[in-house]
Amino acid sequence: MLINLLTLAAGLALLTFGADFLVRGAISLANRFGMPPLLIGLTVVGFGTSMPELLVSLQAALAGSPAIAVGNVVGSNIANILLILGAAATISPIAARIANLNRDMVMMLVATFVMLGLGYWGVVTFWSGLAMFALLAAYLAWVTHSDRRRVTEEEAELAIKLPGWKEALFILGGLGGLILGANLLIQAATAIARDFGVSEAVIGLTVVAVGTSLPELATSVVAAFRRQAEIALGNVVGSNIFNILGILGITAVVVPVPVEASMAVFDIPFMLAVSVGLMALILLAGRIGRGPGIAMLAIYAGYVIWQF
Repeated sequence: MLINLLTLAAGLALLTFGADFLVRGAISLANRFGMPPLLIGLTVVGFGTSMPELLVSLQAALAGSPAIAVGNVVGSNIANILLILGAAATISPIAARIANLNRDMVMMLVATFVMLGLGYWGVVTFWSGLAMFALLAAYLAWVTHSDRRRVTEEEAELAIKLPGWKEALFILGGLGGLILGANLLIQAATAIARDFGVSEAVIGLTVVAVGTSLPELATSVVAAFRRQAEIALGNVVGSNIFNILGILGITAVVVPVPVEASMAVFDIPFMLAVSVGLMALILLAGRIGRGPGIAMLAIYAGYVIWQF
């Protein structure tokens, strides 16, 4: 048991550092080719920060553990809203002051409804995955075309250029860390599931999902302490879109992913309810205060307890 827990921790650490290295190297490479900052933020950073979830889902599906692959996506989306936004709002209320937030939340709901339909269908096929990825590409093209170029503090961070050798080292080292970390995480997660006598779906929805969301949780908590908690809201909405359309879509293109009936009738509808609740809260109140933040954390705690 101890070895499995240590392996799990090592896998999470490699995923975290691997994603960070890959994003830095990829940003430098994108700048070398003259890619505009907005597009870098939407594609390079968006995909890069979602690489832990992608590699874990791919590895799980290829290893014959599709429940972990789907549970990782569904559980991450639930944790993003209830755990990450709940924690950030408890520290500092989150004001909805993000340009085009309503558009992005609508897209998040569209992606969630797609996931609901696929859950009832029972499998995410090659063609479904291809359609999901095409929808994501169309959304990114729309965002790139419609958003005006805004000079922000983040753009300065996206302007980094590394020496060629360091760029290659960051990209290759990051990919290596991600691949090894995903392998270790899946091995440990399946072993822990056997040790505790719980399903792989439960492990995917909880342990793996929270583990791959830890970098976003840390970033959001730090932003909240700096009174910049609205950063967490934009990151969560974007991440949830990427998780369903990008991560699950790409995984299904590589190998069809069956969806367990238990997730189709409870966890995916719960993810939809949480997403609708977030949008309603933003539209009606214009912010997420400390009270709703604490309630979100309590709901998430109840959800995790219910799983076990």
